[in-house]
Amino acid sequence: MKILVDTHTHTIASGHAYSTLLENCLEASKKRIKLIALTDHGPAMPGGPHIFYFGNLKAIPSEINGVEVLKGVEANIIDYDGRLDLDEERLSRLDIVVASLHDVCITPGSKKDNTRAIIGAIKSGMVDIIAHPGNPAFEIDKKEVLKAAKDYNVLIEINNSSLGISRPGSYQNCSEIARMAVDMGNLLTLGSDAHICYHIGEFKEALNMLKECGVTEENIISTDVERLKRFLKLRRNK
Repeated sequence: MKILVDTHTHTIASGHAYSTLLENCLEASKKRIKLIALTDHGPAMPGGPHIFYFGNLKAIPSEINGVEVLKGVEANIIDYDGRLDLDEERLSRLDIVVASLHDVCITPGSKKDNTRAIIGAIKSGMVDIIAHPGNPAFEIDKKEVLKAAKDYNVLIEINNSSLGISRPGSYQNCSEIARMAVDMGNLLTLGSDAHICYHIGEFKEALNMLKECGVTEENIISTDVERLKRFLKLRRNK
């Protein structure tokens, strides 16, 4: 399986990442990644960018060094109703919206609370991808989250960083999510969650796990740039 798209990347604007957008695109080009999503953390993240940053993403060219750039955000889910830390007007202008739970932005709740938070974000209609849902710090009802994602046409991310340097203990959860996604018909996307350019387009751990789970190319949108773009266009039109 050749992954051509990285739907989860960060730059120095996130406050705790170490590379520029140009450095990320140069690295993506070296690895023959055709498209990356620029998804710096939302403003609720300590050290994250101001809301004006997301309003000015239009200044960024759509292609850098031969790599297409989707201008987006990794928005923080900030309450158990699924509210995000960017307003709908700004979110609606972005090419792609990733949403996730971080314990510096919301206190991990019960399984029911955490599930409600993610499903609330999904039902908002503003979210294209749920990131690192296998994070063991936030126990969720996997089946309910996947059902909501399928019903609302939202992608579920398999986060390579969760299987390596971040969120230890994620492997079993991610494996279960991958297997359930195949059974339930959910579309998956792969995100490096790169916080330095050298991790752009790195999916070795994720691909090994997906192979063990019987996930095929049909289940993964990240192998086809045009398929992802059609998916996002359909969501925007709705």
